[in-house]
Amino acid sequence: MTSQSPLSILDTNTLEELARVICGDDHLYYRKSYEIAQFLERAGWQQVPEYDGYRKDWTLARLTERRNDPTELEKILLRLADPREYLDEPEQLPAVVSAVNAFLIHEGLRLENPGGRPRLVACDPSLAHPGNQGPVELRAAMTDLINDQQMADLLQHRLDEARTCYANGAHVAAIIMLGSLLEGVLVHVVQERDASLLGRTSPDRVYLDALIKTCHDAGWIGADVERFCHELRKYRNFVHPRAEIREAHVPDRDTLNMCWPVVNAVLNDLADSQPTAT
Repeated sequence: MTSQSPLSILDTNTLEELARVICGDDHLYYRKSYEIAQFLERAGWQQVPEYDGYRKDWTLARLTERRNDPTELEKILLRLADPREYLDEPEQLPAVVSAVNAFLIHEGLRLENPGGRPRLVACDPSLAHPGNQGPVELRAAMTDLINDQQMADLLQHRLDEARTCYANGAHVAAIIMLGSLLEGVLVHVVQERDASLLGRTSPDRVYLDALIKTCHDAGWIGADVERFCHELRKYRNFVHPRAEIREAHVPDRDTLNMCWPVVNAVLNDLADSQPTAT
């Protein structure tokens, strides 16, 4: 937990939706009345009053009491995305995170769960769309890989745009966004880990195929990941219409469903190969 929460004071409707997810229902992880107070305590809340009343009303009252303390509400959000909360039903976690993000995006935030480490990341509220998840969740956060906060935020925005394209059936646009994200991540990783690997080539002029090879040769991504990265690169080049004409293939949802895990694998490999801080 950072010393300052990224949350501001949440809207009343957001609090109501948060209370709904905490309580659960037939479609979301269900908590009995006594389990709700236990959940708040597991999240790190002190002096939780004894449960008395209706589940959602009581939960909303507790959230409202601490509405002016974003750090306390952040604890609740992070606990909702914590795998340890669902040891009995681990398959429930993605649905809960998706439900939270569906309303949290309007606050300019999103829950991520990279490697089981819940966190809140900023995102653009204008990208809100029902079910704007990608086919798989990326398990490494941009800030795990890139020290440049401005670039990490920009690449996170590209990822959010790719999710929105996915939700709206804009398959080519989503693939192009993923390719752009891949290039941005790789070039900054090379710059920050060992800029000499670029030789005399400017970061603004290095090609994606060279970046993929460089990261593989450096041992930062595996051979299987390298191979599939080149397939994604070919589809990324459909940003040029003539490239798509030459391939005589129109990417569809299945194409996108194959491209998305490639980016996931890249970020995971880069996170695993992160140099140990000295």
